[in-house]
Amino acid sequence: MAHAPQIKIPATYIRGGTSKGVFFRLQDLPAQAQTHGAARDALLMRVIGSPDPYGKQIDGMGGATSSTSKTVIVSPSAKPDHDVDYLFGQVSIDKAFVDWSGNCGNLSAAVGPFAISSGLIDAKQLPQNGMAIVRIWQANISKTIIAHVPMVNGAVQETGNFELDGVTFPAAEVQLEFMDPAAEEEGGGGAMFPTGHLIDELDVPGVGKLQATMINAGIPTIFINADAIGYTGTELQEAINSDSKALAMFETIRAHGAVRMGLIKHIDEAATRQHTPKVAFVAAPKDYISSSGKKVSASDIDLLVRALSMGKLHHAMMGTAAVAIGTAASIPGTLVNLAAGGGEREAVRFGHPSGTLRVGAQASQVHGEWSVKKAIMSRSARVLMEGWVRIPGDAF
Repeated sequence: MAHAPQIKIPATYIRGGTSKGVFFRLQDLPAQAQTHGAARDALLMRVIGSPDPYGKQIDGMGGATSSTSKTVIVSPSAKPDHDVDYLFGQVSIDKAFVDWSGNCGNLSAAVGPFAISSGLIDAKQLPQNGMAIVRIWQANISKTIIAHVPMVNGAVQETGNFELDGVTFPAAEVQLEFMDPAAEEEGGGGAMFPTGHLIDELDVPGVGKLQATMINAGIPTIFINADAIGYTGTELQEAINSDSKALAMFETIRAHGAVRMGLIKHIDEAATRQHTPKVAFVAAPKDYISSSGKKVSASDIDLLVRALSMGKLHHAMMGTAAVAIGTAASIPGTLVNLAAGGGEREAVRFGHPSGTLRVGAQASQVHGEWSVKKAIMSRSARVLMEGWVRIPGDAF
């Protein structure tokens, strides 16, 4: 019996922030995968190694976690005043689908460097030395991200001394500006708070009534208080991810929150929308030991945050969720703001399982509606491998 030979596709494997993903130029994809649809999804799943009932992604580039089961497609932008379009696909590990419903804030840090190194930006507009400004159109959520990419001798500077908790080695700093980060999600009417309230009461079967701040900023996120569900906010991955009842509880909260936010019409739809919304729990500062063994002092942070991604507690913090945290912290009266001590603030440093992260946001209220012009944070990015990925020619 004859079998289709493998084909090879130009690709780059990059760490961006605390995530890793396979990056493609749109023009390098096979023709049938250059547009949205089943062929593209099938191709990306095969590249990553999904769906994998073993949950290991051994036969692909994925790393069997939500942070490493990611794909990115970049192309020259047709949008005015933008350089490139950036499309993010979160590949499910054990199920046959790619979630296109949100952005990855961590991999956003790698889009600018990839676009420059891949020739997607005219070299004439780039400095030989200094800071390149890359204007990115985030196509999943129709938002602008501005990346500040360091350049040395006409090339992207990847090495440096910027340290990011959750990443072992230092690298060059890439500052990101998420412009007007309130996500215009279907059913949310473009409002930062789709329910119209800073705090809502969610009645969750098996859990009870919970106070929740539900916000569209960076990525749709549901914030709840840690003590309301029996946690302290200092938990590491093992405490949550080894507890099947806890994971089921968080998924139930997520599904009911998604309905209230207008993201889905029925809780059953949550199973096909794993990437959004996120669920996070917050608490006032406390001393704790991070996953690397480093002590985090309560005096060094404003609050504690733990967030789940694709059904598991994240090892650090999703970049888009960090935008949501910074935005919510800047608005007096949200659960995030109250956990940080309340009042007005333009930046917050929070503790996560791997350490700490600072994110800034400036909120304002006009005619009773809250808005944020931009949220700012720093990440780093580094190319790990470049060349081609190979998949069976009949895989898509």
